[in-house]
Amino acid sequence: MQKKEEARALTHRIWHHRPVHIFVPNSAYIITAGTLHKQHYFRGVERLRLLQEELFAAVTAYGWALQGWALFSNHYHFIAYAPADPPTLKLMLQRLHSATARAVNRMDSMLGRQVWFQFWDTCLTHERSYYARLNYVHNNAVHHGVVPVAEQYEFCSAAWFAANADPAFYRQVCSYRHDKIKIKDDF
Repeated sequence: MQKKEEARALTHRIWHHRPVHIFVPNSAYIITAGTLHKQHYFRGVERLRLLQEELFAAVTAYGWALQGWALFSNHYHFIAYAPADPPTLKLMLQRLHSATARAVNRMDSMLGRQVWFQFWDTCLTHERSYYARLNYVHNNAVHHGVVPVAEQYEFCSAAWFAANADPAFYRQVCSYRHDKIKIKDDF
């Protein structure tokens, strides 16, 4: 019994709030974050490009393997595979949120303003859950009515995925329904 508890302690980290964040090495996670009071701090191409570049830099710096992303003026979603040390998620998001908050605050002459509110993470432990959520992220711009076809939205991975994924894998992901999954997305 003690070995089982020790193994659990290695893969589960309990944070001071609920729900418990489960960290499993080399597993996929979906992350959603929103701005404070759902404010549109990243409205416009320049700001969305900044958010995208900082996301790419942060996941690279912490060894996460980005699978899909959708970035908007007041929130984002992304799916990435954790490295061997998945608790780096918090550090990675702190880097992303700090860099982007400082940048938009400089643009708005609002130094010190809180930009990001909270983030939600889910470890995707089932293959079906991963595929459905990856399809959801790719199609999130359509879900929000930003574009009629996901590949038309510059700040998500849909066009990249369509162009670069193995055709069989692309068809497989696209075959999963994403309209009934539960993801924090009331932005």
